[in-house]
Amino acid sequence: MIISSAQDFREAARRRIPRFLFDYADGGAYAEETLRRNVGDLAGIALRQRVLRDVASIDLKTSLFGREIALPVALAPVGISGMYARRGEVQAARAAKAAGIPACLSTVSICPIADVAKAADPFWFQLYVLRDRGFMKELIATAKAAGAEALVFTVDMPVPGARYRDAHSGMSGPNAPLRRVIQAMLKPRWAWDVGLWGRPHTLGNLGPVLGDKNGLDDYMGWIGANFDPSIQWKDLDWIRAEWNGPLVLKGILDPEDAREAAAIGADGIVVSNHGGRQLDGVPSSARALPTIADAVGDRLTVLADGGVRNGLDVVRMLALGAKGVLLGRAWLWALAAGGEAGVAKLLELIAKEMTVAMTLTGVNRIDAIDRSILAEDMK
Repeated sequence: MIISSAQDFREAARRRIPRFLFDYADGGAYAEETLRRNVGDLAGIALRQRVLRDVASIDLKTSLFGREIALPVALAPVGISGMYARRGEVQAARAAKAAGIPACLSTVSICPIADVAKAADPFWFQLYVLRDRGFMKELIATAKAAGAEALVFTVDMPVPGARYRDAHSGMSGPNAPLRRVIQAMLKPRWAWDVGLWGRPHTLGNLGPVLGDKNGLDDYMGWIGANFDPSIQWKDLDWIRAEWNGPLVLKGILDPEDAREAAAIGADGIVVSNHGGRQLDGVPSSARALPTIADAVGDRLTVLADGGVRNGLDVVRMLALGAKGVLLGRAWLWALAAGGEAGVAKLLELIAKEMTVAMTLTGVNRIDAIDRSILAEDMK
């Protein structure tokens, strides 16, 4: 099929991978209202078209946490993304490196830190709140030793959201392992490439705590049992003590929480509702972003994710106040559809789409994108 957008990659992924994996990536929490808002609200942000502005040269480069990158974009951490293509996190990291952007690895990845760190540059690591603080310290130390440049601490998942699609698809629920096997048999290309040759199908970073049970049989059950809802702002002190690089809190959706993040010395935040996968009915990232950006100003670096499907959406997020944008579902669909080449193609499309959007709004540098390019009723 012809691939000209992230939505084309989505359809290609749907055809290629088992349903339990497609629905895990595509779905959200409860009735998925926030998931839809993320896409719809962002698409509804109107820009000012400007003409005759001398935009013959467009510069997409920017800097995040002291590192120059080719695009104001990073690959967001996505759990078990190594199941979407053979050793998928490594393939995606190679594509990100070639494009000159960061790749952020999830705690619950298939490929371990060491493998992905070798493929990525820059390499970021995402940390969840686990009950076993000692093991969290070990993960931080491992990421540091592997050369991670930023630690992205996800704060909006003390418990997993109510994801109805996962129960129906076989990611969780009754007879889930058997249902997954049957689905895999119906996708022979995936079964050969990933199911057979992509082994081991284990959570690469969690071997020390999972032991012989380090697999996907009860992935969501393990998350529910081991993520820690008791964490408080004061608990971040010990994380800062273990990590001396840029610390980014992912999952901020309220201005007061953004101020708290700045007060405890975070270097950045990600305005995010976990892609609509946690608490349904909350504001979209696009709606929450301007107020949060105003609340913290230049006290820390504001990033954003949620609903970004193309380079135009990246420009919209930057205009709303973000300094950089994390891609989630878009790169996962591309990985599932075409592996490393698919992710590379997606990032090429993002860059081209950004160039067009910037040209037609009359800006030629990333730092020139602000609310002045929004239509008057959007400001």
